[in-house]
Amino acid sequence: MRPSLLSLALALALPGAGSAQTTSTGPMAANESDGAAIELDPVVVTATRTARATSDVPNTVDVIDRQRMDDTMVNDLRDLLRYEPGVSVTAGVGRFGLGDIRIRGLGGNRVRIQTDGIAVSDAFTIGSFSNANRNFVDMDTLKRVEIVRGPTSSLYGSDALGGVVSFVTKDPSDYLDAGKDAYFGFKLGAESDWSGLSAGATGAFGGERWSGLVTVNHRQGQEMRNQGDDDARDASRTRPNPQEIDGRSVLGKLVYAPSANQRFKLTVEGNEDNTDTDVLSSLGFQSLTRATNLSVTGSDQQTRARISLGHEVDALSAGFADSFDWQVYRQDSETTQDTREVRRTAAQVNEQRDRSFNFDQRQYGVQANFFKSLSAGNVRHDISYGLDVSRTQTQQKRDGMVTNLDTGRTSNAMLPDVFPVRDFPNSRTTNAALYLQDEISFSEGGFRLVPGVRIDRYELQPEVDAIFAADNPGVAVVEVTDTNVSPKLGAVWHFAPEWSLFGGYSRGFRAPPYNDVNIGFTNLMFGYTAIANPDLKPETSDGYEAGVRFTGDATYASLSGYYNRYRDLIESFQFVGINDEGLQVFQSRNVADANIRGAELKAGVDFGRLDPRWTAWSLRGAATWSRGRNETEDLPLQSVDPLTASLGLAYDRDRWGAELAGRFAQRKRDMEQLGLYATPGFGVLDLMAHWNFAPGARINAGVFNLGDRKYWESGDLPNGIAVGGTAVLDRYSSPGRSLSLSFTASW
Repeated sequence: MRPSLLSLALALALPGAGSAQTTSTGPMAANESDGAAIELDPVVVTATRTARATSDVPNTVDVIDRQRMDDTMVNDLRDLLRYEPGVSVTAGVGRFGLGDIRIRGLGGNRVRIQTDGIAVSDAFTIGSFSNANRNFVDMDTLKRVEIVRGPTSSLYGSDALGGVVSFVTKDPSDYLDAGKDAYFGFKLGAESDWSGLSAGATGAFGGERWSGLVTVNHRQGQEMRNQGDDDARDASRTRPNPQEIDGRSVLGKLVYAPSANQRFKLTVEGNEDNTDTDVLSSLGFQSLTRATNLSVTGSDQQTRARISLGHEVDALSAGFADSFDWQVYRQDSETTQDTREVRRTAAQVNEQRDRSFNFDQRQYGVQANFFKSLSAGNVRHDISYGLDVSRTQTQQKRDGMVTNLDTGRTSNAMLPDVFPVRDFPNSRTTNAALYLQDEISFSEGGFRLVPGVRIDRYELQPEVDAIFAADNPGVAVVEVTDTNVSPKLGAVWHFAPEWSLFGGYSRGFRAPPYNDVNIGFTNLMFGYTAIANPDLKPETSDGYEAGVRFTGDATYASLSGYYNRYRDLIESFQFVGINDEGLQVFQSRNVADANIRGAELKAGVDFGRLDPRWTAWSLRGAATWSRGRNETEDLPLQSVDPLTASLGLAYDRDRWGAELAGRFAQRKRDMEQLGLYATPGFGVLDLMAHWNFAPGARINAGVFNLGDRKYWESGDLPNGIAVGGTAVLDRYSSPGRSLSLSFTASW
C-alpha cells in the first residue's frame, strides 16, 4: 500500500506545477545595481544549530542558496553539487538513476540527509532488482542547502558519520516581504540531457497573523543520455535503456503568528516519482542462468510524504532559555519496484518471471531545541541544548511468481527463492537523544571555543512474522540496545581583523542497522544461511580538522586539512564458517578499519569591490584532494574521489548575467592497485546566463559540457571495472553537450 500521508499531500498537486524564484540575501550581499555578487561570509545554521557567519564556524560548511541554485539551473541532486568538489552524487545505469551523496568519500546511510531537520528514509539494496535510494527531495521547493563535512554525530547522532546534508524548504515569508500580502509565480523548464520538461506554480498569502504557501511541481522525461553509441539488445549495449520518467511534488505551509516573536507552522510535503524502463541491456543469453531473455521491463515508484507541526519562539527571556523551537512530525517513505522477464530456459521452456520489491519506512518523532546566552565579564556563553526522539517502523519484502507460458502453470518458487521473502524481519527502531553545546566567546568574539556532547540511546526490536519465519526456519533474531556518547571540541581564533584559524575534533558513530543485525536468508538447495549478530558494534569515527580563513571586503578564501579514522565499519554477508547441518554461514561483522585524509580550498573575489570599473565581475573556485585507505586489507578505498576542482567567472547585473564555469578531475590512479579501470582525468566547461527582461519575468539558459567531452565521474562505475573489462565502459559515461532552459514569472 502507498503511504497514507502521500494521498493527502498529493491531493493538492496539479498535473503541471513547479516553483517560482526567490532571491536570498546575506550579510555581505552586493547592492541591487551590482547584481547578485558573491556572498563572502554567509550565515549557516546546521554546523552549530545556531545562526553563525561561516567565519565563526569551527569546521567546513558549504551553503548553496536559492539564488545560486537558480543561476546554475539546479534540477536534481547532481546539478546541486556540480561545483562542490569533495561532495559527489553517484548515478546508476539501467533503471535506478541517481544514487547516494558522498562527503569526503563516505556515502550511503553514513551521511545524514535531512529536510527541515527531519532525516529522509534509509537507502537499501539487495540484488539486481531491488534498490531503494534516498533521492526524495524536489530542488524547486528549497530555499537553501547546507552541507557539513566530516563527523557530526555530536549534534545529529547516528548516520552523521560522514557529514550532514540539510535541505531547508521555502516559507511564506520568503515571498511576502515589504508589506506584500499575496504572491503568485510559475516556472516552465526543459533539459535536453533527459528530454525533460517541468512546470510548476507557487502561491503565497499573508496578513498580520496568518500566512501560507503552496508550491506544486510536475516533471517528465526520458532516460538520461550518455556518450555510448552501441544500441545492441544485450549486455554489450552502451546506449541508455529506454525510460519514461514522471514525477510530482507538493509543499504546503500554514503559519500562525500570535505575536511578533513566535510562530506556529504546519507543513505538508509530498513527492512521487515513477519510472518505466525497457531493460534492453539484460536481453539475450545469460551465462549465469543459461537462459535467453526475450524481454525485461521494470516499473519503479518511490514516494515520500510528511506532515509536521512546529513552534518557534524568538524572545522568551526565561531562566531556561532565551528562545526555543520544537516540532512533531510523521514521515512515510516507500519504494516499490516491479520487474517482468520473459525468457527461454536452457530446457527450451518459455516462461515469464514477475518480481516485486517493496521497502517501506514510517517515522514518528519530536524535536526540541533551546538557546540561552549568559555573560560573565569578558566571557560569553551561547548554550544550545535539546532532545531528539524518533521511532521508525521498517518493512521490506520481495515477492514473485514464475509462469510457464507453454502450459500456463504458475509457481512462487524462483530459485534461489520461494516467495514471498523478507531479507530482514520487520523492525522497529527507537532513537532518543539529548545534546548540549556551549559556544564560549572570549575577547569580544576574538576567540571562540565550542565544546559539545550528545548522548544517544538506540533500541532495535525485530518482529518475526510468518513470511520471515517460513524463509528462515530456526534462525533466531536479536534485539539491540546501545548507548553512545559523541563529544566534540572546536575552536575559532580571529587573530587579525580579516583572518581566522579554525579546527577541532569530532566523534562520529552509526548504530548497527536493522538489516545487518538480523540478516534473513536461508537457501538449503545452495547450502547457505545468514544469521543474526547480537555482538555487532556501532561504526565509529574520530575526525580532526584544521584550517585558515580570510574574509575581506572583496575576497574570501579558506584552506583546511582533515583526517578521519573509521573503526568497526560493518561489512554485510561475510562468510564465517560451516554449521552443524553443513550449511555455509554468513553474518554481518565489524571487520573494516579505514582512514580518509585530504585538503580543501575554497576562494572567491568580487572584482567590483576592488575597482568600480570591474563592477559585476566575480570569480569563485574550489578544489579538493583526498586519499582513503582500507587499513584492514591495506588497499585504497574506491569511494574516495580523485583530485577535483571547479572554477567560475561570472558577470552579473540587474537585468542580465552570465557565468563560464569549469569542472575538473584528475585520473583516479589508485584504482590500478586494485586491478580496476582508472577513470581518466577530465575538464568540462559550462556556460550559464539569465535575463530579467521584465519586472518579475526571467529566462535562464545553460549549455553544459560545451566541448561535448566524453568523461566519467569516478563514482559512476559499479564497484569498479576490471582493467580488461572496458568493452561497455561508455555505458557509464556522462552526458555530452546539453541545453537547459527555464522561464519564470511572478507578481
